[in-house]
Amino acid sequence: MDADSARAQIIRPSVTIRSVRSLDIRFPTSRSLDGSDAMNKEPDYSAAYVIIYTDSGIEGHGLTFTIGRGNDVCCSVIDMLGSLLVGKTLGELTSDLAGFWYSITGDSQLRWLGPEKGVVHLAAAAVINAVWDLYAKAERKPLWKLLADMSPKQIVSAIPFRYVTDAITPNEALEMLERQSDKHEWRAANIAANGYPAYTTSAGWLGYSDDKIRTLVRGALANGWTEFKIKVGQDINADKRRSTLIREEIGPDGILMMDANQVWDVQQAIDWMKELAEFDPLWIEEPTSPDDILGHAAIKTAIQPIGVATGEHCQNRVMFKQLLQAEAIDFCQIDACRLAGVNEVLAVLLMAAKFGIPVCPHAGGVGLCEYVQHFSIFDYIAVSGLLGRRRIEFVDHLHEHFVDPVFIRNGHYFPPTAAGCSITMKRSSLAYYAYPEGGAWNNE
Repeated sequence: MDADSARAQIIRPSVTIRSVRSLDIRFPTSRSLDGSDAMNKEPDYSAAYVIIYTDSGIEGHGLTFTIGRGNDVCCSVIDMLGSLLVGKTLGELTSDLAGFWYSITGDSQLRWLGPEKGVVHLAAAAVINAVWDLYAKAERKPLWKLLADMSPKQIVSAIPFRYVTDAITPNEALEMLERQSDKHEWRAANIAANGYPAYTTSAGWLGYSDDKIRTLVRGALANGWTEFKIKVGQDINADKRRSTLIREEIGPDGILMMDANQVWDVQQAIDWMKELAEFDPLWIEEPTSPDDILGHAAIKTAIQPIGVATGEHCQNRVMFKQLLQAEAIDFCQIDACRLAGVNEVLAVLLMAAKFGIPVCPHAGGVGLCEYVQHFSIFDYIAVSGLLGRRRIEFVDHLHEHFVDPVFIRNGHYFPPTAAGCSITMKRSSLAYYAYPEGGAWNNE
């Protein structure tokens, strides 16, 4: 055991949670139409933010991504869930990680508003991830390394298997993790040297002009990007024009993805994508309602070889289980705070690996790039052991507000080295973008 690990084992049980605070943080991205798509035309990227204060001075930070109105509702639920942690030690929580997860998601009164869905699940994600951030900081490790250094038994003991044992059992998960355990060191070194593949959505927002898209694509190509995603679904002729523009810029060998953000009915999605097939998209993302498992399966069958990707609005591990069992998706897009935090993400990573479906996280929102890099790196090191057909979304917005922002080079994420989940925001940003009292809103 190294000195840091020994120190963490001494510190962790004595870290006592004194208070939990939520903050309503909103960025006025609707003014420039950053993040605009067919369903969400004027989003204000927002964070229902949480800080866990302890008697040791170590803080746990977490957030849930929203796009404006309703962020305050999420903060209210964070306050309710956070009160369940006050007085507990970090050692109590980490000695039974699955039990901790069930205690947050299974509150006997709040659960009635879900269960395990909607605003309560979003708030739970912020609180649960904040505890993991606190845990990683106490251990002095970035989250991906904290997870990679845990034994297979420890990982399995953190996973909420309720409702998914018909897809994967704890024993199966343990065997999968044990098969990868002797390759951790080599894979970690590989990612540190070469990075994790990524694609960018920053050039493809629906509200951008053609000239702006062309300029952004050219700039991205100059910076080493080869994979691009474009928003579609509002007007077929506009989609064809913008797809032609991007395909001209990236050439026949560039990778192009499309994202409809749930705007179509099933047959409409099939018909629309047959029109766009000439542009050779790798996938269509969220072609219909995120709750429609059979609809996704029908679309997938009808539009092959175009793939189907979904997940950013899959509200829990049960929906991912059904999408995988129904062979309804080609790419699994976990979201770090639509699912209820690290524990539930681990369940989906293992199910996806068992079913042979690559995980390509959703990261099109404030803080999501910072979050999901940890999960993809851990998936490669300890779960799937694969990089093929896998990539992380990147959106070049708002990273300057984080203490430890993502580091991107030549279209690849490079692993964070700072302790925690990389989600701690700068105090100045928290103050300026606080809603409605912050300067970003008072200066309107």
